Formats: sequence, structure tokens, C-alpha cells
Amino acid sequence: MSELMTRERGEAKKKGMYAAAAWGGTVVLGVVGLPALGIVAAAGGAGYLTWKWFVYRAKHGIRF
Repeated sequence: MSELMTRERGEAKKKGMYAAAAWGGTVVLGVVGLPALGIVAAAGGAGYLTWKWFVYRAKHGIRF
């Protein structure tokens, strides 16, 4: 059972890293001066990855 929890936490960590990297990229695009539509699209993608991370943690009972 411990191995399963370790694997789930590792997967949750990986999903969280992807979401954080996507938000970081969105901020960089905003600083560089990309048009507003590009920033909105990047934020939408980052929001989607954040949602997937949150749902995965909630589904597997991993606390925040």
C-alpha cells in the first residue's frame, strides 16, 4: 500500500510541476509583452493543468 501512495504522490508532484511551469511561462509571456489574447490562451492552458492537478489530488485523497 505504501508503494501505491508513493507512486500517486509522485504523479501529483509531476502534475503540479507542469502546472507551475505553465504559470511561469504565462508570466514570462506577459512580461515580454505578448498581446492579450496570447496571454489569455496561455493562462487558460495553465488553468487547465492546475485543475487536472487539483482533481488528481482530490480523487486520490492526497492532502494539500
